Amino acid sequence: METATTAAVFANAPEALAGGAATAVPAALEQEIRAIYRRSPLYGRRFPLHSEPLQWSCYHEIPVLTKQEILERGHTAFFADYAEIERGLQQKKYEYEHTSGSTAQPMTVVMEDGWWNAQLRRAYLAHPQLAQYVDRPYRKAVLAPIGCSSNLCPYEDHPFPHRYFDGTVYLNLSSDPFVFAEAEWDRIVLELQALKPEVIEGEPIYLSLLARAVLKRRVRVSSVRTVILTYGKASKQHSRRISEAFPAVQVDLYGSTEAGYIFVGDAFGDNLRAIDGNAFVELVPWRAELPEVFQINVTTRDREAMPLLRYFTGDIVRRTPTGYRILGRERDLYFSADGRVVSAYEIDAALPENFACWHWSMVQSSESRWDFQYVADAIAPKGMEQALAAALGPDMRVNLFRRKFIQPAASGKFSLLKPLPR
Repeated sequence: METATTAAVFANAPEALAGGAATAVPAALEQEIRAIYRRSPLYGRRFPLHSEPLQWSCYHEIPVLTKQEILERGHTAFFADYAEIERGLQQKKYEYEHTSGSTAQPMTVVMEDGWWNAQLRRAYLAHPQLAQYVDRPYRKAVLAPIGCSSNLCPYEDHPFPHRYFDGTVYLNLSSDPFVFAEAEWDRIVLELQALKPEVIEGEPIYLSLLARAVLKRRVRVSSVRTVILTYGKASKQHSRRISEAFPAVQVDLYGSTEAGYIFVGDAFGDNLRAIDGNAFVELVPWRAELPEVFQINVTTRDREAMPLLRYFTGDIVRRTPTGYRILGRERDLYFSADGRVVSAYEIDAALPENFACWHWSMVQSSESRWDFQYVADAIAPKGMEQALAAALGPDMRVNLFRRKFIQPAASGKFSLLKPLPR
């Protein structure tokens, strides 16, 4: 049983947490914690820190930081003098983004100039397929949800040159790829052909529909060597459809706007690894009956503006023999009556080999009923609903609904599994 003096468990490589006695916090982690306290007055107000060497008992007492707390306190709480930050924003020493801290109230994230690119570089170096692009020019195309805080605004029609930055083109002008007109897909595919990117990066559903558009137009983009799945949870169905249009290596890059990139690995390889240079990734036991499944708390590294200490991401991971698998948001996971946790992975496994779709969403409508909505060129094979019901547990009923489109959330992101709120 874990006690206050028990060492916390981390997803990082052992060498990232070397040093220190059994009851003491490793030197690298303690140095980062004290640096965070120096950089932001928020943490001293929440939990004063003594000057003696940190023990695990003290570490466990540091309150976990949540998105809700950041929303309630406001991003200005991270800074002693926000007027200085405002001047820095005008002088381009800082920049800011908005992230969906909640569906009603976006969270403002302030970062020092250069931080995002530095942590992206470290993420690339942590995977052999991405490391080849570090410190050399290459072309990348991005297709993902758009926020008005980013380089684009969905309410303006930016011509191609204004969406091209340092070798990267941002393909879409608005969110929700299901409502893109055919003329919009014509433009996107044409820009893709003109750019000839080595790398395509995007939200998996967006990339799946891009694959549909490319295949429909019988176009080949043979320059693509790497596909980065990020911004959202991917299904194996998305992965397969993307591979049909872009037969390239697929990499899973997991992170968030506020924390940066945290894990990287082969898509569906169950070998995600923590990006040691970006964050300390604490593994918090989730349920006693699931010893290999964890919540994660993130402590960012080498970040001046809005550093995060024991930040609860809301995501759940499973430890595997070869690394980690992201199960998804805690709210998007379902517990079956026989005690299993059901994620998109289990739904993927229940789908027959002769089934193919561009996107799917499993929505719980009552205690024992689910609706499997899917976008596909053909009707699902007979008996598929029984296989899906079995994956959800005893006495479950699944109805199949073939759709022309499935609407995303207001943020432009999609959820694969939607259980009833618990």
